Amino acid sequence: MAGTSENGDVAQLEEYHDGDLEKALEEVDEVQIIEDGTADDELLLAEGALEEVPDLEGLGQEVADGTVEELPEELAEGLTEGLAEELPEEVLELEAEVLGTDLLGVEVAAEVDEDEDNEGVQDHLMDAVEGTLRLKRLLSQDDEAPEEALNGKKRRTKKDSATPAADEVRIQQLLTRWGLLQDKVTRHVLETLTPEELEMLDDSYVPDKFNQWRGPGELILCQIAALKDRKGAGVGAADAIASFRHKWKLNVDQDAILRKLTHKELRYIMKEYDGEMSLEDMLPQASASVADESITEGTLPDEPGVQVISRFNRLELIDPLADCAVFGDANLSFALKLAKHREALGHVGRVIATTFETLECLRERYQEIDSTIKILEDLYAEVYHGVDCTRIAVDNRFQGMEGSLGAIYYNFPHAGAVSGFFDGHPCVNWRHENLMRLFFRALRSFMKPGGLVKVSSSKGAVGVRAFYIMESAQENEFVHIETMPFLDWHLHRYGRSYGDKRDVYRRPGQGEGYNVQRADADMVYTFKYAPSGESLPPQSIRMPPKFGVLKSCPDGPFRTLFGEARGPL
Repeated sequence: MAGTSENGDVAQLEEYHDGDLEKALEEVDEVQIIEDGTADDELLLAEGALEEVPDLEGLGQEVADGTVEELPEELAEGLTEGLAEELPEEVLELEAEVLGTDLLGVEVAAEVDEDEDNEGVQDHLMDAVEGTLRLKRLLSQDDEAPEEALNGKKRRTKKDSATPAADEVRIQQLLTRWGLLQDKVTRHVLETLTPEELEMLDDSYVPDKFNQWRGPGELILCQIAALKDRKGAGVGAADAIASFRHKWKLNVDQDAILRKLTHKELRYIMKEYDGEMSLEDMLPQASASVADESITEGTLPDEPGVQVISRFNRLELIDPLADCAVFGDANLSFALKLAKHREALGHVGRVIATTFETLECLRERYQEIDSTIKILEDLYAEVYHGVDCTRIAVDNRFQGMEGSLGAIYYNFPHAGAVSGFFDGHPCVNWRHENLMRLFFRALRSFMKPGGLVKVSSSKGAVGVRAFYIMESAQENEFVHIETMPFLDWHLHRYGRSYGDKRDVYRRPGQGEGYNVQRADADMVYTFKYAPSGESLPPQSIRMPPKFGVLKSCPDGPFRTLFGEARGPL
């Protein structure tokens, strides 16, 4: 209710507000209209702090005639709700002009929202941040969320995506066959799958509805992950030749040939092979090539190729001139080890150490953080706090670094724990997958061609799954060159942390370990940036669940809640 008269005459406006227009028009007072000498304009006067309730019938006619210049503030809400159901679309458009708002509101609001979404990012960096902006729009388009969940922001009405008709038919068939038509979480999982992923769920697969550990939706995600792991390069250790063989679909005999090559010959083949010429025909050229021993990759040209290349990655022999960046390093212990390593090798490239948390948060968790930062700065490293690795394109501290980074490190990425849910649950797992997709897309604008990206993770992780890392890199033209065991990496001995409030009282390695993680399962996935020069399609992202899905979820913190108790989530 926008306002009432001093006489306490509330009933008339309340009844009108409820839609009883005829009764309200009979009981309200007459409006006072002042003629200004022109036949075209009439001014509606509401003075004396709403001493008189306006004539809604006359006012409605003025809106229809287009003669009202300004509406009283107390009636703006009432007319919007009451007349919207009674007046034709033409009158609504006219009233929108009078009120200065678009009652039909879709196109104008969408244009304004799009301008706000850009966040001032430069045009040449828009591709690096477009995915995060689109995800932000998706989260604000939830028509099932209560108003308080929007934090006072206007609800978006334009939808960015919808399930294709063919996929909807397939989804309906699967849900019917499984007897899960009423399971909103399972429907959400199927709706977020790509057509190719839906095809993987053949007629023989049926999720276990009575599994005591995982619901049907999570079991479907596990099935998709297992199938993709088998089709891909694998989630375990894979040397440079195994990765090269998978990329070009080589056979066992060609694999044996590559393993006999020297370092010089193998480097030549990996650089020049494009699938057009046969591998056997390239061998004389590789043998006659001359290695440039003035650069790191040209050393030891006559040694066994696969062993030398593997040692390059394990000993972290990167370009001495290249700048490097470390993302998500909570206590900065890895960045410190990397800075000392590069100083010992005489590297002159910059070391940029970043944390997602603010400095104040880090001081609460890590007593040693100030001394760590001091040592890093003494080693000429740069330390940035509050860095979102998916949004570096809108971070002013990275301005001017486009195309300059030669090495990127992200150890054990995680999108953050949600109370009551395991990382693999479909209501929260989309966050981990999108983290990897948006991370690699953001790097494209800042990496040098040939630059290396190393992401450490457990091959059995159910949050950031290994195939999320592999797929995200491939989509953004980062070529997988090797997967090595984490314990084989020269930089593996650093002070690991949980990256959350647990670090206040315990740390991994100090008599504590990760509950579901084995050291021998940790891997370092290594990629090289090889841009084609062509524009890529918009970054694919996994759709977040709507509020209705969360409300109906039988797992996590909602397990013991029923009825209205599930409303204020």
